Amino acid sequence: MVRHRTHEPNIDVDIVELIKDEIHKVEGTLRKVDDFYQKDLRKLERLSDKIAKVGGSWGFITGFFLFLAVWVILNVIILRSYAFDPYPFILLNLFMSMLASIQAPIILMSQNRAARRDQARLEIDLEKDLRDLHVDQSSHEILLELHRDMNAIKKKLGLK
Repeated sequence: MVRHRTHEPNIDVDIVELIKDEIHKVEGTLRKVDDFYQKDLRKLERLSDKIAKVGGSWGFITGFFLFLAVWVILNVIILRSYAFDPYPFILLNLFMSMLASIQAPIILMSQNRAARRDQARLEIDLEKDLRDLHVDQSSHEILLELHRDMNAIKKKLGLK
């Protein structure tokens, strides 16, 4: 145990336990932030998060590319004279425009919620950093006090 200067004089504090407590506080607070932003989501907001997760993935891009390839091959080669969407693929362009006009705002809604959550987490991280600085400052004060005590002991013993 090390004597630690706090607001109350002469309180014994185990530095390791103090740091562990701070870590547990921050972890608990981060869990609360995540829970807060997850619990109030409506069904459509959860759906927009899922759409954003899928729509912003390589799996979606690959699948969509394959869909486009199948569409073009089907209309140009297989159904050549009976194509339901002949070149220049006006129906495909319409579907792609509708998909983009719906998908973009849904992804933006999801990103806005994620940005608000991330901002809250950043503020908590800043608070944790400030607490860490206070712990570091207290540790340095303890080390300086120990250094002064060691010098005083050396002086009394005639070693310095």
